[in-house]
Amino acid sequence: MQFKTTSTLTMTVVAAATLLAACGKAPEATPPATQPASAQTPPPPPPPAVVKIGHIAPMSGAIAHLGKDNENGARMAIDELNAAGVTIDGKKVTLELMAEDDAADPKQGTTVAQKLVDAKVAGIVGHLNSGTTIPASKLYSDAGIPQISPSATNPKYTRQGFKTAFRVVADDTQLGGALGKYAVGTLKGKAIAVIDDRTAYGQGVAEEFTKSVEAAGGKVVAKEFTTDKATDFNSILTTIKGKKPDIVFFGGMDAVGGPMLKQMKSLGIKAKFMGGDGICTTELIKLAGDSIADEQVFCAEAGGVEGEAKAGMDEFKTKFKAKFNDDVKLYAPYVYDSVKIMVDSMVKANSSDPAKYLPVLAATTDYKGVTGPISFDEKGDIKNGALTLKTVRAGQLETLAVIR
Repeated sequence: MQFKTTSTLTMTVVAAATLLAACGKAPEATPPATQPASAQTPPPPPPPAVVKIGHIAPMSGAIAHLGKDNENGARMAIDELNAAGVTIDGKKVTLELMAEDDAADPKQGTTVAQKLVDAKVAGIVGHLNSGTTIPASKLYSDAGIPQISPSATNPKYTRQGFKTAFRVVADDTQLGGALGKYAVGTLKGKAIAVIDDRTAYGQGVAEEFTKSVEAAGGKVVAKEFTTDKATDFNSILTTIKGKKPDIVFFGGMDAVGGPMLKQMKSLGIKAKFMGGDGICTTELIKLAGDSIADEQVFCAEAGGVEGEAKAGMDEFKTKFKAKFNDDVKLYAPYVYDSVKIMVDSMVKANSSDPAKYLPVLAATTDYKGVTGPISFDEKGDIKNGALTLKTVRAGQLETLAVIR
């Protein structure tokens, strides 16, 4: 028994010694080799900040072709700017176009305008129509978001006192005024009938035309109105026919003007047909078909280039055709310039914050756009806005003159 006890004790001592050794400090592992600080992979750069620019135009309804033309102008500008790279305050940014459809309807226009305000866009290009542009402009003003209209011509837009409202085309005062003088002075109109579509644009340009005709000594023998969705004009045209006009002026868009020309021909009304930029489109010619005689239609586009600037516009139209497989309808170049002026102001201000780049935008002087030099007056209107007088010959729009 004594031997067994001693052996057990000896084994216990050995086991304890072994356990103590196991619990002792283990040999230190060799630390992994570390790279010099200069050789370490730098963290990836942060993604570019996104700057949202809103665009609103009628993408549905009778003048959706003009709305698509406008949106394509905006997309072309955004794509070019992103491809070239835009840096604001030392940081690269990505521009994002947020496009909405207002269907040329004032109520829908304010709804989508509020949607873009809530999305915190940095700026707005649009709307196309005066009737949607004017009510939406208050929402943008209240939010402090700059708005550039590429096509709304009603003078009221920039005369509401909103510091956020800008326009890159001539207004109805210039447009209607020039057409009225041309009707009396050049076309020698003696008896002139006036029709408008009751929209802010149509009624506005018709009123300015009427005032200009009367100031030039002409006589307005009839004043009629329709709507921007009408298709039957026989009643008003029959009334007008009885007045024997030599000129019929229409304040409205091509979607109504084309069918109206057809019905004028069917009623035997051979008067010249005049209108503003809303009818100064190739679409009018398509809609009117064979109802247009040479030099029967006269219109004025609220903008225009000449001389050396014409080469830039021709290049734009070529690139536009290649990109979208479609010709420029009317306002796309003005939308294109509007987007680029807005972004240029952000770059110069080192900020896409509307409050910071708005003063720079307002101070724009002689920006070289494809539509010509652009500067804004104290109201936000383009200074020395041009007008392009056109007529239809052999089924094509031809320029008669560019006036300022």
